[in-house]
Amino acid sequence: KNIRRSIVVLVCIGLISRLRQMIKLTTSERKPKDVKSGSRQKAQLDRQFFENMRRLVGIAIPGLLSKEFGMLVAHTVLLIFRTFLSVVVATLDGQIVSSLVRLQGREFLVGIAKWMGMAVPATLTNSLLGYVQTMLAIRFRQNLTEHVHAKYLANNTYYAVGNLDDRIKNADQLIAVDVAKFASSLAEIYSNLAKPTLDAFVYNVQLARSLGVESLFGIMVIIQASMGMLRVLTPPFGQLVAQEQRLEGDFYFAHSRLIENAEEIALYRGHEAEKRTISRRYMRLVRHVNRVFRLNVFYGMLEDFVVKYFWGAAGLVACAAPVFAERLPGAQRAVAAVQGASTFGDRTRDFITNRRLLLSGSDALGRMMYSYREIVELAGFAERVTELLTVLDDVNSGNYVKARVGKSAEKSLEADSGPDIISQRGQVIESADDVEFIKVPIVSPNGDVLVEQLSFHVTPGRHLLIVGPNGCGKSSMFRILGGLWPVYGGTLRKPSMSQIFYIPQRPYLPIGTLRDQIIYPDNASDMAQKGIVDAELLDILRVVQLETIVEREGGWDAVKPWRDALSGGDKQRIAMARLFYHRPQYAIMDECTSTVSMDVEKIMYTHATKLGITLLTVSHRQSLWQYHNYILQYDGQGGYMFSKLDPNRRIALMEEKQQIEQELALIRDMEARLGELESQSV
Repeated sequence: KNIRRSIVVLVCIGLISRLRQMIKLTTSERKPKDVKSGSRQKAQLDRQFFENMRRLVGIAIPGLLSKEFGMLVAHTVLLIFRTFLSVVVATLDGQIVSSLVRLQGREFLVGIAKWMGMAVPATLTNSLLGYVQTMLAIRFRQNLTEHVHAKYLANNTYYAVGNLDDRIKNADQLIAVDVAKFASSLAEIYSNLAKPTLDAFVYNVQLARSLGVESLFGIMVIIQASMGMLRVLTPPFGQLVAQEQRLEGDFYFAHSRLIENAEEIALYRGHEAEKRTISRRYMRLVRHVNRVFRLNVFYGMLEDFVVKYFWGAAGLVACAAPVFAERLPGAQRAVAAVQGASTFGDRTRDFITNRRLLLSGSDALGRMMYSYREIVELAGFAERVTELLTVLDDVNSGNYVKARVGKSAEKSLEADSGPDIISQRGQVIESADDVEFIKVPIVSPNGDVLVEQLSFHVTPGRHLLIVGPNGCGKSSMFRILGGLWPVYGGTLRKPSMSQIFYIPQRPYLPIGTLRDQIIYPDNASDMAQKGIVDAELLDILRVVQLETIVEREGGWDAVKPWRDALSGGDKQRIAMARLFYHRPQYAIMDECTSTVSMDVEKIMYTHATKLGITLLTVSHRQSLWQYHNYILQYDGQGGYMFSKLDPNRRIALMEEKQQIEQELALIRDMEARLGELESQSV
């Protein structure tokens, strides 16, 4: 008896070992020949996959005392109970057929009654399993999404991922789609692996008692041989799934760009060009999906033949062996039983019971085989979600991967180009109330140096006007000051970010009420804590001459698509009202009054200075010079000048310059005319 138990254990261990070998795709089989050294093939079921799963499962299931772990335990108990019901039903099935061939009506009706009685716990168990699995998927997604949001929406990471790093182009799809698919796949894979494994073990033990370990051992040899063949012929589903998700992301990103830039594209009549771009990406996706479907047809036919028919035929032969041959391996126990009560009904009962157990065991092994594809698909989702978390961690740590373009790319290839400025970091010091750049290079994320060393000092009340040609570094300086771009060298002194407010040319209007547009990023509770009421907000709107908007739009609690409901001038007035509500120490004004009249502009700038807000303004309007007393002028060649600003003197110089230019142009015209006259007189 101990020997037989040992054989059963060895058979189960051998089966598990074979399944484990199936999910180990060797890198020599899956790597393309031109893979660069140091690069890793995506979505392999290797050590990296298990590390990814350990990391993600640790997030999805926070601990042993978590609600998710309790649901997992409940799911496991339900799986065990369903396996127990399956064994009972198999035995009951044999008894019903045995009573039928014996023509025992009473026993047959009793068996049918027991069968119907088993339906209640069986159907309840199946329903509870589906419910718990769905809830597990929801909880997994919730935990993963909250973890990603905590990283993605912290420290301007959402900006840096799309602008300072090139590794992820479609973070929105990864968060909204791939995380959900991974959570659902993770919840399914536990059920699809745990239940078949448990079933296979229990059914094999029952069959070993009925048929003998010798026949069971022969069946396992056949199963392992066929599984080895399937392993060799299995396509790389993990790589295919990961590639499909990347192509889906590219297609989604193309449509997102079209929606984001719809107005510009429409004005350029660029619909045909965008259609070609989107169609190319869609056709790449379609070709890949068609290829996967073709592979699935071949593999599905082979898998169904082996699992459903070949294994089923082997099981039927094993069940029939004790009936037809006394001396076949494993038949002695069955023959001994027949000799004790040699009836046709007993043999029928044993055959039906064993056949049902074998078919159930074959189905369990088949589901384990089918789960292999689910595992490699899970590997693809795990790879993409882990990549997202890795990039978020790197970006939060200030480590960016950005492709070089233009002069930056050429310089990076030079052997003696010196240390890479992108990899260097300067010092940021939080000051009490002043802003000072000390030899800070103005560098774009792709490595272009706009200004080698920028130095200037601004204290409260020293309003700074910033001018220069396009692309000289004006907005880049503001991005560094606002903490969007890293400081690549030197020292930057600035107040806390709560004391620096940025107003762009196109103000952002959030989803919410009219009140939310004024107090953003505060909410109603923050406004109440500051002791500000709606009447004070109305006074602020009155300053920017927009008090009628409250009644016009339906009150403070009106909710509309404000981006479309308001004109450009109204949006810029809302942005200035937002500035007056927060009253920071410094305000970065980036062409923020380009669509309002000069009268309203004068009112807004005058009120800002009365509130004690120091202005850092980018504008080409001469009318704004009078509100500033310092100027930072870029020459567009990497140089700059920082000095005091005398608005009247500068305006006079500009007018004199324009007059001289006009006179010079007139002289050139006169010289050209003189040349024409001289040529005609010769």
